Amino acid sequence: MAEITAALVKELREKTGAGMMDCKRALAETGGDLEAAIDWLRKKGLSAAAKKAGRTAAEGLVGVKAEGTRAAIVEVNAETDFIARNETFQDFVATCAGLALDAGGDVEALKGKAFPGGGRTVAEELTHLIATIGENMAIRRTAMLSVPKGVVATYVHSALKPELGRIGVLVALVGEPGEALATLGRQIGMHVAAARPEFLDIGSVDPAALAREKAVLSEQARASGKPEAIIEKMVEGRVRKYYEEVVLLEQVWVHDGESRVKDVVKKAGAQLAGFVRFQLGEGIEKEASDFAAEVAAAAR
Repeated sequence: MAEITAALVKELREKTGAGMMDCKRALAETGGDLEAAIDWLRKKGLSAAAKKAGRTAAEGLVGVKAEGTRAAIVEVNAETDFIARNETFQDFVATCAGLALDAGGDVEALKGKAFPGGGRTVAEELTHLIATIGENMAIRRTAMLSVPKGVVATYVHSALKPELGRIGVLVALVGEPGEALATLGRQIGMHVAAARPEFLDIGSVDPAALAREKAVLSEQARASGKPEAIIEKMVEGRVRKYYEEVVLLEQVWVHDGESRVKDVVKKAGAQLAGFVRFQLGEGIEKEASDFAAEVAAAAR
């Protein structure tokens, strides 16, 4: 029997794409024979994950989980929208959201955590899931917010089931804990889902983004042919409008169409400390598909 070394396990993982624990088990079952271990994994369906790794995964689910004064959010992608209705996949995303509470927003830390009940890490459980369900999947991103006193509210838009959907939001509010603060948090979550703010306050606006916006606005204003003094005032006005579009605290409250978010928060005696908004698949370039060609290829 060959010695089952870390290097041998690593080689098997590279060849098959299977998880570390599955590779160790395969080598143990085959007496350390690498080729036999590959066949063992193939028979179990665990090496199939590597073949799926190149496929675009832009569907899936966003999951949230709140606990005390903290909450976490995670996005797990898959290839098709059908996967969101798979209970095994749903359970995986929900479990990942809970584990993300202690991952501090670090995807790699989340992947390295022990997945309950299977003797595998989260990353290894994902590989197992890929082989079982037959789609490429990826844990794309995660985030966690906490407050010393108050609430981190969660909101999922059009939830497929509690805490799982296509758009998830975390809202951190500092204030007196209670139902009123929790309700305000959920309302702000709904606002964030609808209004898509990019920044919390004016001070957090990305300087590069602001500079680009000012450059565009200045050129637009100069095209009017007005004097520079007038152009400067025009740009100032348009920058204020820009803030109202992208800064959460400056946005018009969607629930009444009149108030500013900052005024609503101030009236409640609270402080908005942060927010996170995940929309499933945003920023992922999806491959254009020719359905007729796919059917023809399958037929061949």
